[in-house]
Amino acid sequence: MRKIKVAAVNYLNTKPLLYGFRNHEVSKQIELVEAYPAQVAEWLINDEVDVALVPVAVIPKLKEHHIISEYGIGCEGAVASVCLFSEVPIEQVEKVYLDYQSRTSVQLAKVLLKEYWKSKAELIEAPGETYRNEIKGTTAGLVIGDRALQQRLKSKYIYDLGEAWEAYTGLPFLFAAWVSNKSLPIEFIRAFNEANAIGLLNIDTVVAENPYDVYDLKTYYTENISYTLDLPKKQALQLFLSKLTAQ
Repeated sequence: MRKIKVAAVNYLNTKPLLYGFRNHEVSKQIELVEAYPAQVAEWLINDEVDVALVPVAVIPKLKEHHIISEYGIGCEGAVASVCLFSEVPIEQVEKVYLDYQSRTSVQLAKVLLKEYWKSKAELIEAPGETYRNEIKGTTAGLVIGDRALQQRLKSKYIYDLGEAWEAYTGLPFLFAAWVSNKSLPIEFIRAFNEANAIGLLNIDTVVAENPYDVYDLKTYYTENISYTLDLPKKQALQLFLSKLTAQ
């Protein structure tokens, strides 16, 4: 039987979820590939993979979609790794570079800049990794993932998008979900869910496996990232997607 192709984001925040794949029988049924969020999304859109941990902003672009897991990448307040960074307060920012690695975070930044911060700053799609060098003066930048944890040590002003979304809407946020572009067997979905849960029960082991001196991963995994796809996050997802439709 053909293995199910699974794509995951290659950031530190996915390590607890991926830990389970190495420690569950479902590993025999899947072929796992990793990349940054926007690339993972392209694979799912183009039917190059069957399941992917995708930025939720990609969901409307899929001809068919199924959220197959009770787990994802979300937050209930400050997420730490999706932030606007600048040398000046947000009201003084004139330009914002938008991270090329994510769809959801870019769309979330656009929503918050317009509706929450009431900013009229020029938005620039970052052409590549060197854009982080442009975060200076009145030019800010959206940085996500592990690179955002690094940027926290460099920038004077840090505007956490998870925190801002909660302040604006009163809801948590869901950045990424496990989505399939076709129907999959119920037994596979059950095993997939079980595998996801394993890492969340072994956070200390995951932290030990991923030495990182930039940011405390125990804090990151237990206080910043919220992995359960519960009702409030589903409500947040619907609100966020409705805002994208209205743009």
